[in-house]
Amino acid sequence: MSPSTAIRVDEGYIRQLPKAEVHVHLEGSFELADLLELARESGVALPGPAATLFDVDTHYAPSAGAGAGTGVGAAGLSGFLRFLDWECGLIRTRAQAARTAYRFAARQSASGIRYTDVIVNPTHWSGWSGTVESLLAALAAGFDEAEQDGLCTVQISYSLLRTQGAVEAEEIVSWITRRRPSRVVALSVDGNESESGRTGEKFAPAFTLARNAGLRRTVHAGESSGPEGVWDALTLLHAERIDHGVRSIDDPALLDYLRDHAIPLNVCPRSNITLGVYPTMERHPLPALRAHGVIVTVNTDDPAPIGTRLENEWSLCAESYGWGTPDMIDLARASIEASFATDELKRDLVGELATFG
Repeated sequence: MSPSTAIRVDEGYIRQLPKAEVHVHLEGSFELADLLELARESGVALPGPAATLFDVDTHYAPSAGAGAGTGVGAAGLSGFLRFLDWECGLIRTRAQAARTAYRFAARQSASGIRYTDVIVNPTHWSGWSGTVESLLAALAAGFDEAEQDGLCTVQISYSLLRTQGAVEAEEIVSWITRRRPSRVVALSVDGNESESGRTGEKFAPAFTLARNAGLRRTVHAGESSGPEGVWDALTLLHAERIDHGVRSIDDPALLDYLRDHAIPLNVCPRSNITLGVYPTMERHPLPALRAHGVIVTVNTDDPAPIGTRLENEWSLCAESYGWGTPDMIDLARASIEASFATDELKRDLVGELATFG
């Protein structure tokens, strides 16, 4: 849009709105100070100068020519996922994991976020191979302490990696449903769609088991591949929400389905641009998705390395698309209703939000 019609909604106002965040990875939430502290504690050298640790061009820049319709380049999402592996490999002890969880909740609270479904993919946490139960218990302890201190309520979406096998996925879901680890409320799957290919059929038994056991379901799809991944998530994985889903814009029938079945897309604009899914905010399909009647939430994805917070994302959308405070209230309401929070907490937050309308 033109500068003359741009709107900037004050980020302080956005922080005041009661809201949820439903697409954010714990692995992508380590601030620079956290990484320096963890590297020192673990005796691990940094991969480069501290000042360039979050350098997009160094670690996960999209390859030349990446853009809308081409997916994420080889140096984009795949490089970024390797960077997350390095970060999470620094966490070696229960105390470090609990501290990471507590600080995450504190940062969410600083943005005025009252509830979060945080995605945790244990395959990134190399120090916890074979001891995932201990990792989840330590994270839950940190989230418990945070909530006791009045900070954001955080629940966990346990994420599979697309390259894991079908048998392993079923074993994981069976373990979750048997052990019921604290704060784990949902099953997810993430990873690079363009590298792994379609995986819906492979993970269908695991997600069916999750559905039958009462676990919620949220699936990364339609980011580095086309709308076919979203269809697979809906028809094979019983997805209640789609993380990203922006490539749904390429399929009118899919847009109608998402709208008619009230399936939220959990969109992360700055992440999409950083990783080369779309070249600019102006080329991003977020406003078109919303105009079609599809439920959208706006989220941070991996806020620390991408260099954003939720209030930044919403303010950027307002400035890019001419959205005003009523749109911010709509985003807040959508985030609450799309979340896996308890019905009671949802009612409380929606009721509080009504005072802003």
